[in-house]
Amino acid sequence: MSNVLMESSGPITVVTVDRPKALNALNQQVLQDLATVIDQILVNKPRCVILTGAGEKAFVAGADIASMSEMARPQARALAELGQGVFRRWEQLPMPTIAAINGFALGGGCELALSCDIRLASAKARFGQPEVGLGIIPGFGGTQRLARTIGVGLAKELIFGGQMINAERALAIGLVNSVYEPDELMAAAQKLAGKIAAQAPIAVRAAKEAMALGVQTDIDSGMTIEAAYFATCFETEDQREGMAAFVEKRPEPVVFQDA
Repeated sequence: MSNVLMESSGPITVVTVDRPKALNALNQQVLQDLATVIDQILVNKPRCVILTGAGEKAFVAGADIASMSEMARPQARALAELGQGVFRRWEQLPMPTIAAINGFALGGGCELALSCDIRLASAKARFGQPEVGLGIIPGFGGTQRLARTIGVGLAKELIFGGQMINAERALAIGLVNSVYEPDELMAAAQKLAGKIAAQAPIAVRAAKEAMALGVQTDIDSGMTIEAAYFATCFETEDQREGMAAFVEKRPEPVVFQDA
């Protein structure tokens, strides 16, 4: 993988899109490298994954426009389906994912961030779906995930207008969870990942799956999904040990086993 780095430390894996001279822009090779990383993550099974971009300027500043400019419809459709497929696989990783957005997250970069469970931003981060200014629309899930994340009205405003917003505005509309000073961002992401990694991994994964399925359906069906995943946590070693420690008022934290 020449464009994506992966580094693991204990239960946490950090994935870095590494094309800083191109502002980490996406092309077919980057997408294929991300697919390879996903395969490795599924084998290694970390408890939490952090995704960020190399350098100080960009998380991912969109797609490689030069490589797209001469595409005909069939090639464009194939590219959209490739990007959507990779981002959907990222979204469906069983463990939580945190986007540490250190700079520009535009176009495909914003769409990649939206594929993560949690988004933390540097105060210097900038967000947007500027595709309409290029005569196209978001093609890697932006028209779908942005509306589901911040609401249809705000998503239409951002996509139709093609405007870029700063980190504080992104926080205000719910696009990101928190904003940090640039030199504090990765430490904050690591701290949050550590908190997640310390929890019972079977329960964390069950909660992620229950929410992912439940938000796509009505509340009653969602409750049924929740009850089913709630039940799967029982009769596991994590559940027995976690509840025993609580009942016995043990002072030390429970060390949960890998799922």
